[in-house]
Amino acid sequence: MDNIVFLILRRMRRPLITLTLVYSISVLGLVLIPGQDADGNLWHMDFFHAFYFVSYMSTTIGFGEIPYAFTDAQRLWVTLSMYAGVIAWLYAFGTILTLLQDKTFQQARAESKLARKIRNLTEPFYLICGYGETGSVLVRGLTDCCQHVVVIEIDEQRSHLVRLESLRDYVPVLHGDAEKPLHLQEAGLEHPLCRAVVAVTNSNEVNLKIAITSKLLHPDITVICRSDSHDVEKNMASFGTDYIFDPYDTFATYLDTALRVPCLYLLQTWLISGNEEQELDEPVYPPKEGHWIVCGYGEFGKAVYERLKNEGIEVKVIEADPEKMGAPEEGVIEGRGTEADTLLEANIEQASGLIAGTNNDANNLSIVVTARDLNPELFTIVRQNHSENSAIIDAADADMVMQPSKIIADKIRVLLGTPMLYQFISRAYNEQNDWACELISRISALVGEHVPRLEEITIDQNYAQAIVNTINRDETVLLGDLLRDPWHRDNELNCIVLMLERQDEHILLPSPETEIKKDDRLLVCTGRQGFTRLHWNLQHDDNLSYVRTGQVVKRGWLWRKFSKKMKS
Repeated sequence: MDNIVFLILRRMRRPLITLTLVYSISVLGLVLIPGQDADGNLWHMDFFHAFYFVSYMSTTIGFGEIPYAFTDAQRLWVTLSMYAGVIAWLYAFGTILTLLQDKTFQQARAESKLARKIRNLTEPFYLICGYGETGSVLVRGLTDCCQHVVVIEIDEQRSHLVRLESLRDYVPVLHGDAEKPLHLQEAGLEHPLCRAVVAVTNSNEVNLKIAITSKLLHPDITVICRSDSHDVEKNMASFGTDYIFDPYDTFATYLDTALRVPCLYLLQTWLISGNEEQELDEPVYPPKEGHWIVCGYGEFGKAVYERLKNEGIEVKVIEADPEKMGAPEEGVIEGRGTEADTLLEANIEQASGLIAGTNNDANNLSIVVTARDLNPELFTIVRQNHSENSAIIDAADADMVMQPSKIIADKIRVLLGTPMLYQFISRAYNEQNDWACELISRISALVGEHVPRLEEITIDQNYAQAIVNTINRDETVLLGDLLRDPWHRDNELNCIVLMLERQDEHILLPSPETEIKKDDRLLVCTGRQGFTRLHWNLQHDDNLSYVRTGQVVKRGWLWRKFSKKMKS
């Protein structure tokens, strides 16, 4: 609001001064010019009557001469004052119209309006800085999880895109620079209901500045940052940034998981999808035998190179500028990988795997197509830098696709939208491949062809009233009871409890004999219809009593009347 007032006063200074001068001179002239009263005596208008006359002279046509008829000198002065007043008002109105069309003024109004809306928010929200490829995917994912989001975006066109998206919830968008503390404050950084700040702009330095500002202005808030530079990541970690996600290191971890425990990689892919309409992905088995070729030795190439070498796999690197990129001395071929000669020099015909990891999608596609012509059995991984190229990347039919924006968006969406899933996946990395294979077999039988649905359930009065009531009566509720069909208790529901969280304890795949306690949290996996019947057991005392004891509780009016007669 202060910016708006300042702009108005600055732009309207000259028009207001002009109007003031015109009015002052007009009033002074009417006071000084002599007139005549009804008897022909000399008369001078006082300041009050002069100001009153000039005030309605500017807006009234056909006004009367008060309090006495004017002399010719007065009428001449009024004529001059009238034209001067019209010109002054036209100048003022023109300035007002110009001000209303000014982009700076419009932006100030929009910022003020948005800041007022954000101040009035009554539910927790996340502040997303940047609405590029990562931010747009993240915002859609969070709103689909019924989370509230506020976006700050420096690019005006991208900020308008948010309003055009068919999102599940209204998303306030501030067109501003997230580097500036004022814009972060206007977007709700210091709001008591702001749960986290997520910096996912396309600049590591901007994300670093956002993290520093957030921690200084709101020390207790959770700060999540994207960075693809190890030096910047260390800087972020030095002042307490809570989560730092590197898309290249993250995918390198995925590749390492697919090499060592492919079932765990498949399980993770199914669970973090977030789209219940998506079909289950097929398992991938990156080969460990033979050598791999990495095209492009940037940050991504370095990350996957190190993971492959740690697995004892021979790796050859194709890089256009090996010295500048710091490529290893052994096994390096200078080139882009788009030419057959370069690939043949890297012994592509005997290679088992290839990673097209440059920062150019066209080059990556050319590398994959050329390599497959030379070795049709090659396992291929392609890096997708821009989401708009999804159609041609999909047409290339690579075994794995590395899309940085989607990787980061999925990680943050899981962390904020389903934090128990984030904990589950982190702990599942400690399990063996057989454990993961058995679990994906159970999930596949449960959900059929589409990815599973996940829900976090808290055992409290809001989400599990029937269980809390039973526990308050000092009765025991077992996890296996909860997973029985509320109408046919001999049948089990199509649900799997992936994890039970009790205070600081996390139990993966808890036993059906596990006793449920108040304030427990359950991560449940099921098909599309599984939660409907599960909620009956959570909320309805009669259904929970039936699945626990097998006794049907009759609550109908006719049954109650009949029971009373039987007792009498």
